[in-house]
Amino acid sequence: MLRLNRRVFNLSLLATGAAALATPALTGRASAARPVLIASLMGEDKPETKVWLKIRDLVEAALPGWFAFNIVPNAALGDEKDVNEGLRLGAIQGSLSTLSALSAWVPESQLFDMPFLFRDADHVRAAVTSKAGDVLKVRLEGEGFIVGDYVNYGARHLLAKEPLMHPGDVAGKRLRVIQSPLHAALWESFGAVPVGLPITETYNALATGVVDAMDLTKSAYAGFKLYEVVPDVIETGHIWASGAIVFAKPFWSSLTSDVRDVFRDAATEGARHFNALIVADEAASVETAKAAGARLHAAEDREDWVAGARKVWAAYAAKVGGMEAIESVQAMG
Repeated sequence: MLRLNRRVFNLSLLATGAAALATPALTGRASAARPVLIASLMGEDKPETKVWLKIRDLVEAALPGWFAFNIVPNAALGDEKDVNEGLRLGAIQGSLSTLSALSAWVPESQLFDMPFLFRDADHVRAAVTSKAGDVLKVRLEGEGFIVGDYVNYGARHLLAKEPLMHPGDVAGKRLRVIQSPLHAALWESFGAVPVGLPITETYNALATGVVDAMDLTKSAYAGFKLYEVVPDVIETGHIWASGAIVFAKPFWSSLTSDVRDVFRDAATEGARHFNALIVADEAASVETAKAAGARLHAAEDREDWVAGARKVWAAYAAKVGGMEAIESVQAMG
């Protein structure tokens, strides 16, 4: 895998400096297609890549010949952290990102990561389109990320080599987590030992015993073929994985307002497309995983799972606007 470091990004910026010039007015015509580099962590058949094909086609329909999208799948441009650094530097122009990953720059995004806060996908959508979601967009822009719209990756579930059905079953287990303090705190509340690893390293870590378990959406579970190393899926649905269609601020700032409107509209339509795709993909992913030997279990003692997770609410309330902000989201929908 190609790992992009700061030096590579800076060289890329120097090499493409001419492309950073403002786009011609919408009523004019671009003299040459402007390159737009897009990073996807998943394969060409997954919603994470297909959403960018949709956005590309919508932009092309509105501005034929103006932009040349180069959509690079399979994490070839690095893991989520690498890609987000590339966006901030302007070497990558667009990608999807989980709000969990963006919390490294804007801790307030952890509001949407609170465990056992959301009931379903409609509840998630109500939250991200509320004032709290609008405030988050502004704060992310201050860190170099322009949010075209929010997306929903689905609920996260516990994945393991054995059926860890009860909260006490994870005590002492080494559990891979997103590199987010909130996610680490969640599993620590159940006595697990969290290990922060990029998603691209999880298969080998599970296969070699570096970690015993992890959590992930069902779609990504099948996308990374993790059923080969963690065949048990315990359906906890503890966190709904929200994300964003993100554009690099240096790229965005170089566009005229009319062209920004085209990209923004394409992102909005793209988000709807992604959310529909992810529902269908999750269903197909479950069948793929089950055919390969995966076993799905309903988590037991749910009240105990919820009680342990609520400790995270109290610990992180001050970082996300107070307990009233959490309770406000809880009451939505």
